[in-house]
Amino acid sequence: MNQNLLSTSILSADFAALEDQLRQVEKAGGDWIHIDVMDGHFVPNITMGPFIVETCHRITQLPLDVHLMIKNSERYIEPFIQAGASNVTIHIEENPNVARTLQEIRRLGAHPGVALNPGTPASAIEAILPFVDMILVMTVNPGFSGQKFIPESLSKISTVRHMIEHSSLPIRLEVDGGIGRDLAMQCIAAGADTFVAATAIFKHPGGIAAGISEFKQAFK
Repeated sequence: MNQNLLSTSILSADFAALEDQLRQVEKAGGDWIHIDVMDGHFVPNITMGPFIVETCHRITQLPLDVHLMIKNSERYIEPFIQAGASNVTIHIEENPNVARTLQEIRRLGAHPGVALNPGTPASAIEAILPFVDMILVMTVNPGFSGQKFIPESLSKISTVRHMIEHSSLPIRLEVDGGIGRDLAMQCIAAGADTFVAATAIFKHPGGIAAGISEFKQAFK
């Protein structure tokens, strides 16, 4: 079983204090920095580009976990990897040549991942398991932080975990959307080992360190 990891999403960070907040994440024991990239077409929001990845790369030594919620992701993977992305996750729904794109991510020196929207069945990724280092199960509809967890996601997490175990490949299983400490424990029971959290970390009433501490307690 993989060690549980926390990927803190800067989608809910205060960008006026980004350097300070990333250093707080490092000090408090966050494992990765999650960067949500949205283009206003694949999802109804526009967020960050390679410049933000480059900025985070200058600030922190933590791995940068980049999630591309964009159309034609194959055109943009190289700039994000050159900017410092450690992991690059693309969506199965938007890429007809997904295996080729995943191979290119690996060739360029990053860990390839594939994401599933809530309405996409787990079976959609079965044929591409040999090409990925991580599978991301979206537990909300992508586009905005602060949404409520979709309970039906737990059965999909369990299905994907069985697929990974059957493949005998060292693939991480990441979940993203509406997850706090209690839901993290349910997701762990279902088979997840990597957790994206935005609001639960950067908007925690006790501060960033308190938010990270709650997740780490769930991991024990």
